Amino acid sequence: MARLTDKVALVTGSSQGIGAEIARRLAAEGAAVAVNYIAGSEAAACDVVACIQAAGGTADAFKADVGDPESVAALVDAVAERFGRLDVLVNNAGITRDGLLVRMSDEDWGDVIRTNLTGAFLMTRAAAKLMMKARSGSIINISSVVGIAGNAGQVNYASAKAGLIGMTKSVARELASRNVRVNAVAPGFIETDMTAALPAATREAALGSIAMKRMGTPADIAAVVVFLASDEAAYITGQTLAVDGGMTFA
Repeated sequence: MARLTDKVALVTGSSQGIGAEIARRLAAEGAAVAVNYIAGSEAAACDVVACIQAAGGTADAFKADVGDPESVAALVDAVAERFGRLDVLVNNAGITRDGLLVRMSDEDWGDVIRTNLTGAFLMTRAAAKLMMKARSGSIINISSVVGIAGNAGQVNYASAKAGLIGMTKSVARELASRNVRVNAVAPGFIETDMTAALPAATREAALGSIAMKRMGTPADIAAVVVFLASDEAAYITGQTLAVDGGMTFA
């Protein structure tokens, strides 16, 4: 039997990249999947849904801005109404606005914190109410190795991702008594459209910092998310698992 049969999963920011792969893998393991997208990404989200359905899975697309409390509340209500429950939340939505500290604008700082950290807080708060009532659930926050080690030119992104790790531990303590688990995954250098556009010198430098001397793939991240979402991880909560080929050993 598939590991997530009869479960319902919501993946934020899942119209492309790592989020899309997570959505597809959760569906392949039997979960009904809510594919979340923002304005301008509807076509890509529908493609993910179509891919899942073509493989025999169940999915639907839901537009929502995770940084807006009203939008988040409406999203969680819509998913619960469509599928009848919510068992797994993957806080994947994220943006970058890279720049050195002294040149970073208030807007670039605020936008990244709003989406990457506040968005995860709002989603977790809304989903936790359903999960606590059901006395079951798994929340998985997609952090980053830069939240562990930091990175020049990404003070906003690193701060948000480090905040996710702290939030993971705190919420895990609050919800454990209701059998709701909360964990984080910290991807390293992953092969996506964004990293593919990097200059060759930048890519080579990154590879030099990876013990396994190769970049990861979205599938590497999705496999860990599926594990943490499943009952195989029933005694794991409050943890951050770096999936980085050995970039960090913290």
